[in-house]
Amino acid sequence: MGETLPKFRQKSRSLVSGLDIGVMSGIPQDLPRVLGNSGRVVSISYSPKPISVAWMGSTIDPGPIDISVLYDQDNHISSAIWDGQERGVLRCHEHSSMLEQWKLTAKQIELVEKAGFGYFRTIPTISLDNSLISALVERWRRETNTFHLPVGEMTITLEDVVLLLGLPVDGKPVMGVTRTPGKVCENLLGKVPEDLNGGMVKLTWLKECFSKCPEDAPVEETERHTRAYLLYLVGCTIFSTTTGNKVSVMYLPLFEKFDEAGKFAWGAAALAFLYRALGNASLKSQSTISGSLTLLQCWSYYRLNVGNPKFNDEPNDGCFPFALRWKGRASGPRSNSNIVSYRKALDSLQPSDVKWLPYKDLDSSSSVEDIKESLILRASKTVLICFDKAERHLPDRCLRQFGMLQPVPMDVPRWERKIRALDQGSDLSKETDLQLKGKNQAELREWLERRLRIVQVEEVVDEIKYMEWYERITRKFVGRPESLESEFQRIVAAMREIADIADSFPADRMDSRDRKSLDEIKNAAHKSLMDLVGDSKKGRRKIATKRKREDDPTIKDDY
Repeated sequence: MGETLPKFRQKSRSLVSGLDIGVMSGIPQDLPRVLGNSGRVVSISYSPKPISVAWMGSTIDPGPIDISVLYDQDNHISSAIWDGQERGVLRCHEHSSMLEQWKLTAKQIELVEKAGFGYFRTIPTISLDNSLISALVERWRRETNTFHLPVGEMTITLEDVVLLLGLPVDGKPVMGVTRTPGKVCENLLGKVPEDLNGGMVKLTWLKECFSKCPEDAPVEETERHTRAYLLYLVGCTIFSTTTGNKVSVMYLPLFEKFDEAGKFAWGAAALAFLYRALGNASLKSQSTISGSLTLLQCWSYYRLNVGNPKFNDEPNDGCFPFALRWKGRASGPRSNSNIVSYRKALDSLQPSDVKWLPYKDLDSSSSVEDIKESLILRASKTVLICFDKAERHLPDRCLRQFGMLQPVPMDVPRWERKIRALDQGSDLSKETDLQLKGKNQAELREWLERRLRIVQVEEVVDEIKYMEWYERITRKFVGRPESLESEFQRIVAAMREIADIADSFPADRMDSRDRKSLDEIKNAAHKSLMDLVGDSKKGRRKIATKRKREDDPTIKDDY
């Protein structure tokens, strides 16, 4: 009996998982039940979702029908997956596991707070669910900087950045003058690494040289250690790269004066960097992703009912930034889901699976009074800048995330995603310096006018019209839907096995409560099995009758 119980639990949970992706909806609510770890019978609830008729056809068009929006479909990973070319789970680059080895003095913490990273530094390493991240990337479209989901477009906005990470999203664009990397390190860190290749410094070198600052260190030494920490912090999180355990020295001059560093829009730069990383990873030629994957994963946890870990203790709802809510949660390698199951869940996502306003009861917390003013930028249709990266922030495509109705959005012009490299004669860390010409000046001006670009609420919105438009321009499916027949056979086989296992339990070794529950399981399993088989035969008779009627119009419908 001890070996049978786990098998019964596993098979029952497998059946629930199959039902949860929305294929069969006629199974009684009291099935399946499984025996808990204690041996007692407990119920597992689930929410079956009706399946779309489009899934059943032998020839399915995943879209887009109209390629005016998703014009780069041929290069997108979803095209390769549809053709049977799986690339598997992405290699996710975030190198924050060693952050806890940095020991900051009270003076260092004060300087970090001045630089704008006071909240952000408190976020611990959150175990990444690489399969969930990979499935989300398959839904990301670089043409619109949004996720294309069955319910419509959604995206990570400046609101998500400031509330989840606690980073400032208002201020100067994260740009600066280009300088010789060796001289930058010598002036601001007091030493230069031996292998400073391509303007990149190893994170391990920063940690080895600067992770422990003496309490009685002189001011200059304390500042050097703190600059090294800040460079390490951004290099292993929001600006992590796929090149390995390295960070670009170009960020270091922005930490020269800590008060000035606090005036930069670090959160907007982090979002620009993540948008670029998502866009690159969504191409079928790529196999890695970098940037703030903690932001991406926590965004999904807050907004989508897909792959969310269970709380092991009391939720950290009172903590800020809100990414702390997922501190210590089971995910990543401990998750039971793989990329295929996440893909199916996203392909069958329903409006009830989405939390459009996850922060409505949280963003009034007194913890965020000092950053509330910047939340107006959540609906700013502007350009996000991080040195040579320029990405469009398009909240007008995701207005339901702000409590508005969603109209058909304006077309997104194709744009070049790179700003020309700066020379030593231009310092764009100053908002008043707009001496660049052409495209660079236009993009910078958009950021400087960000408060004038807030999307306004439309008085009359027809969301039905929006969904009709969206269904034509989107990619409906990433994975090829399993046919109804094969799904039906799988579930029938699973229920037969559950019924057989239930019949094999020795009733004489159970108490009256478990015997009664087991009888209910047997009856429910056998009844469900009979109903499914009966409905299947009835359905086949309907199909046969329909075919005869199509061949002979004189045949009348008896149903």
